Amino acid sequence: MAAIAIVVLILLVGLTMQSNNLKARIAVYDAKAAALKQSIENEQDRTKEIDEQKEYMQTDEYIAEVARDKLGLVKGNEIVFEEEK
Repeated sequence: MAAIAIVVLILLVGLTMQSNNLKARIAVYDAKAAALKQSIENEQDRTKEIDEQKEYMQTDEYIAEVARDKLGLVKGNEIVFEEEK
């Protein structure tokens, strides 16, 4: 009878240790899942910003801005005043 009690006790201790180990692993996986979910949300926000920038770059306003700032072009009815250096 004592042998059965010892075997049951050993099994109980083993199961308790396994349970604690599994709980720790679950906590690690939950943390990884939360980090991945946040990363996905960040990338979705970034994708949205890129799409908005892409749409803006196809507008006449953007083309005029680039022509004015980077190429130095002006409209026919504009007068340009340059600052002397």
